[in-house]
Amino acid sequence: MNVKKIIECEQNKFTKIINFRLSSKFMTVGIAIVTLSIVMMFVRAFALEGDTEWLKLLLQKVLLVGLLIMSISRDKEEDEMITTLRSQSYAIAFVIGVVYALVMPYVEFGVDSVVESNVSEFKNLGDFQVLLFMLMIQLLFFHNLKRYR
Repeated sequence: MNVKKIIECEQNKFTKIINFRLSSKFMTVGIAIVTLSIVMMFVRAFALEGDTEWLKLLLQKVLLVGLLIMSISRDKEEDEMITTLRSQSYAIAFVIGVVYALVMPYVEFGVDSVVESNVSEFKNLGDFQVLLFMLMIQLLFFHNLKRYR
């Protein structure tokens, strides 16, 4: 088989993956999912009794899916500038997320040791906390970059 055809086929596959966006209507769907999951988290915390840990985990995953849908939905006016701003916001979110994941356990440990007399054990961040932080940072920076372009 021709090597150039294989390379072009692979490049086309990568281009499809990189340029994948949902319709702009999905932004509303994502906002609805996020809002509903946050409301349900409050309902679970204050109104439901018993062992609802499974509901908490389910709502966390639903919240992440809603934020992801918001993150990959198209803008109403999608052009090269918006694509550049989106990629910049992903890069910023990645860097800030890594710094957050590296620094935050030490901050929590320091605060715990100051507040409590006995030092608790060192805790790592969970996947939910890191992913939530990164998606929120990406959305925040994307909308701020878009506003100030």
